[in-house]
Amino acid sequence: MHGILTSVQVGRIAPLGPDGVPSGFVKHTVDGPITVGPVGLEGDEQADLAAHGGSDKAVYGYGLSAYRRWLLEFPEHEQLLRPGGLGENLTISGLDETRVCIGDIVRIGAATLQVTQPRQPCFKFALRFDDPRLPQAMVANGLCGWYYRVLDGGAIAAGDVVTLDARPNPLWPIARFYRLIATRSATHADMAEFAVLEGLAEQWRKTARAAIGAPVA
Repeated sequence: MHGILTSVQVGRIAPLGPDGVPSGFVKHTVDGPITVGPVGLEGDEQADLAAHGGSDKAVYGYGLSAYRRWLLEFPEHEQLLRPGGLGENLTISGLDETRVCIGDIVRIGAATLQVTQPRQPCFKFALRFDDPRLPQAMVANGLCGWYYRVLDGGAIAAGDVVTLDARPNPLWPIARFYRLIATRSATHADMAEFAVLEGLAEQWRKTARAAIGAPVA
């Protein structure tokens, strides 16, 4: 399994929507190499670190093919539905939520990253497009993308190959995990798996341990 890094985006905190909510949602494309550090790309910012950013959500990846599907449903947003439009740092061709698994370890350029969890849409998604339908559409269509933690930093650039180094959880593609959490249909058995799922974001592991009555470290 491999993909191609089509484009790289970063954004600074800026007012979003009519009330000027601080957000780093709006991204601009980076030309040439950029350094990936422990908590994300050089020059990228997040306003709400409880929901975005941090070591387990350092870099947000998204499949290029998803934009074609979004455009079919929301052609009126054509100007924004292009790489970077969903707020992702890395737009990747050849990968999607069915081909990326929790815990995947990948190499991109000089960096090594690990998939930690899917993205969950928040109200800022609606503000960016001035359309309250979009967050619920993401829940329905599952085109959520995925977060990476940084195992080894380094320079990356558009055109780099995304190479899979390890896949500890082949039965847990992002699409399956997202469907369960988005619909709140995860069973006790699912939560027991989440509690020990290699590479999963620590917040989800804590949630799973609490759900099954296990000690929360």
